[in-house]
Amino acid sequence: MKKSRFATVIVAAAVVGAGFAGYGTAQFANPAYAEAVRLEAPVAAPGFADVVDAVSPAVVSVRVRSRIDNVSDRSPRGFDYRGSPFEDLPESHPFRRFFDREFGGRDFENRRFGERQPERPRRARPVSQGSGFFISGDGFIVTNNHVIENGEEFTVIMNDGTELDAELIGADPRTDLAVLKVDDDRDFTYVTFGDDNATRVGDWVVAVGNPFGLGGTVTAGIVSARGRDIGAGPYDDFLQIDAAVNRGNSGGPTFNLAGEVVGVNTAIFSPSGGNVGIAFAVPASVASDVVAELMEDGDVERGWLGVRIQPVTDEIAESLGLADASGAIVADPEEGAPADRAGIRAGDVITAVNGDAIDGPRDLSRAIAGFDPGTEVTITVQRNGDSRDLAVELGELPSLQTFAAARSDTTPDEVEPSSMDDLGLTVVPADDGEGVLITSVEPDSPAFQSGIRPGDIIREVNNQPVASAADIEQRVAEIAERGRAAALLRLEGEDASRFVAVPLPRG
Repeated sequence: MKKSRFATVIVAAAVVGAGFAGYGTAQFANPAYAEAVRLEAPVAAPGFADVVDAVSPAVVSVRVRSRIDNVSDRSPRGFDYRGSPFEDLPESHPFRRFFDREFGGRDFENRRFGERQPERPRRARPVSQGSGFFISGDGFIVTNNHVIENGEEFTVIMNDGTELDAELIGADPRTDLAVLKVDDDRDFTYVTFGDDNATRVGDWVVAVGNPFGLGGTVTAGIVSARGRDIGAGPYDDFLQIDAAVNRGNSGGPTFNLAGEVVGVNTAIFSPSGGNVGIAFAVPASVASDVVAELMEDGDVERGWLGVRIQPVTDEIAESLGLADASGAIVADPEEGAPADRAGIRAGDVITAVNGDAIDGPRDLSRAIAGFDPGTEVTITVQRNGDSRDLAVELGELPSLQTFAAARSDTTPDEVEPSSMDDLGLTVVPADDGEGVLITSVEPDSPAFQSGIRPGDIIREVNNQPVASAADIEQRVAEIAERGRAAALLRLEGEDASRFVAVPLPRG
């Protein structure tokens, strides 16, 4: 009888197993054919079908359209690429050059290969497609601000394919959240926000959305990290997940296994544009408050302190004699802002708000944003080694803030530059008489390694104003006498004020 290769492999495995069982003393007698291995399914097998069945009716696709007043996507010779297969190709692509040469001045979309058609208002293709979810039974929908941005017409496509028109209720660009509303008599299946603070790194999550226009797509993964700052704004506090999230998932929900929304998918990290297992979601603890305000008022009001802040590094903490590198150092209070009126100064380190400790700038931004404009709060600052409490009545966060920094770009011809070899700087007095202008920085000097560059103006050294090189040298000597390893310089550059800790020479 001819044995199959499969049987031979199993027999060999059985024989090898016998050899190992006898530790090299196996006796090969009448080997038997093994049966196929069959395992009983684990009692608690990880599955997501029940969650998906429950939440899918609440998840929608969002289609956004905008009106273009005039044709604006023509090639230099007039070929209209909108709606063509070559719409997304760069102008230098060979196909674009070919059609410019062969069909310049003609309309591809309408196949009118005659005279060039006059420019006219056109209906554009959907400018964006994303995802969203019902957060109430009466038709409120959560999505991302970047999904609906610049849109004029909004359509939601439900899980069963039903299309409904929606209106924009409000949006908050700072957290990239928006709320739409469907005007319909039916009761919609909706989901609720969960407690993302109870979600641990390693917990399972499920993402449902509309990637690449494929509505109702479900992916699963785990929470990879919490509290991610990706540079999107002052309120960054993202959940990082490894569930597959792609273009079109924006605005869709991330669920825990109880079917609660623990995050709103907002961004991906991808060198290629596709999923690489790193996605970011606005946590429910942030989204729930913002969404509630948008549903009620159509916008979000936040408290405003009016300061430019930066982290307290180990070097800055050392230069100021602080016990640890925590809090947020004030680089520049805006003139006339609530902080300025309350007496907060550049160089103050904000350590608490209403008694709650502040770990860093992001923590301070979130704390202040949590208060309504007009609220009086107590700001605790460290100044010149002393702790003090200041009462501040918060203002309303402006839609656009402008921070102006005075700067001199010229060096007076009659002033001889002064060199400070210990720091590697050459300076002259600033034109306005306040501070000194840095004219050169020695490569590899302590100042250069700290990020100081020509054109910066030194306004203060360890919170003491300076107007000359002699002032700086005196301040540095005083700091060295106290046994500190770095001097804290307040600089003004092109954009704003900042603090830099410069190591002092040893010995």
